Amino acid sequence: MITISIDPVAFAIGSIEVRWYGIMVALAILTVVLWTAWQVKRGANVSYDTVFTAALVGIPSGLVLSRLLHVIDNWEYYGQHLTDIIGGGGLTAYGAVLGATIGVWVYSRFSKINFGYFADVVAPGIILSQAVGRVGCTLNGCCYGLETSLPWAIVYTHPNSFCPVGVSVHPTQVYEILWNLLVFGLLLRLKGHLKPDGSLFLIYLSLYSVYRLGTDFLREGTPFLFGLHQAQVIAIIVLAIAVPFLALRTRWIRKDQPKEIL
Repeated sequence: MITISIDPVAFAIGSIEVRWYGIMVALAILTVVLWTAWQVKRGANVSYDTVFTAALVGIPSGLVLSRLLHVIDNWEYYGQHLTDIIGGGGLTAYGAVLGATIGVWVYSRFSKINFGYFADVVAPGIILSQAVGRVGCTLNGCCYGLETSLPWAIVYTHPNSFCPVGVSVHPTQVYEILWNLLVFGLLLRLKGHLKPDGSLFLIYLSLYSVYRLGTDFLREGTPFLFGLHQAQVIAIIVLAIAVPFLALRTRWIRKDQPKEIL
């Protein structure tokens, strides 16, 4: 078994605790922004102003929907503790991605930005940032798996951990880190070879959804609909939209076609 004894609380300022989870979420957000800026420097047809404005819109919209889906998924608790709804103690990966996507899409309707092209540029950075964020989950002990006796099971020993102390569980956070890094590599291979714009982003969403649909059977969670977790229901919806689009419209090309600066 693998033992994790790290205190999820990195440090405290008075009565305010700063967890490794929050630090890694902040680094995950920074990863997306820096990745996109790096793509601009390497020649992506997006302006730095677009990156900056998209970040100003996407980050808060992502955090809001991320928190909202968490609250809905745990309404049995929040319904009795309404004052706890406003806070950042619980977030969802799907909420962050979909919330940011919706926010940037709305922004694109009022600007010259080509949303599909921009989403393709950002897609590898998103999945990389999710790998970074899951490091925080690993240290925090949240998003843990079902009990198992497998030799690579994780046992948390620190009392501040969200995972039951002393219980060997599936390291579902680590599973996702490895999967996300694999998808990151695949997206880099496909980058620039798919049309129409937005296809790479849909592949990212599809591959992440396939993972969540399957791995959540190994993960602790609250049944949301038909015995499935909330993330699994969202995954099915995403796949129902993305897969037909990819099958009917996406095609392989040899080179990127030049576009005007957005």
